[in-house]
Amino acid sequence: MLEIAADLVERVRRETPFVTATVMSVVGSAPRQPGSSLVVDADGTVLGNVSGGCVDAAVHDACREMLAGDHRPRTLRFGYSDADALDVGLTCGGTIELLLRHHDPATEPWLEAALADAASGRAVAVATIVRGPETHFGRMIAVRPVRPVAGTLGDELLDQVAGAQATGALHAGRTGTLELGVADSYCREPMTLLVESNSPPPRMLVFGAIDHAAALARLGSFLGYRVTVCDARATFTTPERFPDTEVVIEWPHRYLGSQAEAGLLDQRTVVCVLTHDPKFDLPLLTAALRMPVAYVGAMGSRRTHEERLARLRHAGLTSGELDRLHSPVGLDLGARTPQETALSIAAEIVAHRHGGSGASLSTGVPIHHSAPSTGAPAFSS
Repeated sequence: MLEIAADLVERVRRETPFVTATVMSVVGSAPRQPGSSLVVDADGTVLGNVSGGCVDAAVHDACREMLAGDHRPRTLRFGYSDADALDVGLTCGGTIELLLRHHDPATEPWLEAALADAASGRAVAVATIVRGPETHFGRMIAVRPVRPVAGTLGDELLDQVAGAQATGALHAGRTGTLELGVADSYCREPMTLLVESNSPPPRMLVFGAIDHAAALARLGSFLGYRVTVCDARATFTTPERFPDTEVVIEWPHRYLGSQAEAGLLDQRTVVCVLTHDPKFDLPLLTAALRMPVAYVGAMGSRRTHEERLARLRHAGLTSGELDRLHSPVGLDLGARTPQETALSIAAEIVAHRHGGSGASLSTGVPIHHSAPSTGAPAFSS
């Protein structure tokens, strides 16, 4: 529900009860991912959606029933294989599972602060037990990077463990489910925790104040990144050339290092090197490829790429580190202009972020990519 926090916080301040229907899990093709919510309040107002339209009417009816009757949390499942698929099923062919939960702001004093943080762009996550024993089912906590857990899941030790797990998801900017197992000794029955994270926008660091950088900065902002253009050449690195974008005049590797030391980079950070000048590229890429950032791409011809790889190997980078480099940067779109080139770079970043192939959807590749369902905690980001 954090995605519609700005609208919800006023209802909480007025102590208006409401019901949230939140996507817990997605199997197959579905238009909305875990954390997406539809809200119906006691005044009849509807906010958000959970399916892009195909089951929202049925979910709305279920929320109204909960407002008028039994307030205990429960789950709903919708899928194309359901008997009533043509009426309320997901016509896209996937299955979604929802948690319906009644909220009374008068009994959840921590909720207003969590929603206010999310509405203001501050880092906060809400974690809800969506599967588990009845005594814990539907309970929620709020976590922030450095503050104590707010609310309770019904057990102090469980609050501590779940809070630590949710904080890790928050630092990574991820929303999704994770499992709390009996083997971990802090719960008698397996539990599933849905973590909804609201983090500051991810960073896109564009190095090289060229025309391609201006186009990429605009696309990066459109995609929700906080974009910074950095170059050591003051003549080219000006606010006039990069309106509405943070510009920094500094040697690229020094700026990258300073941001890392200040803790301002994370696992969502994107680094795009557009200079193709060895005196800038080599120290910058040497540093970037050793950092736990999401993506490192570098512009240049194939000959430039091979020469760059040879220099980076000589600088001591391992094969594993070099495998992280996307170069020549971008997907094959036949791009010619700076704007088209920026689009090819942005497309590769999106594909890398979500595990896309970059192939045409008409070839039969999946339209929607699901988060992993086994092994490590499954997050969608």
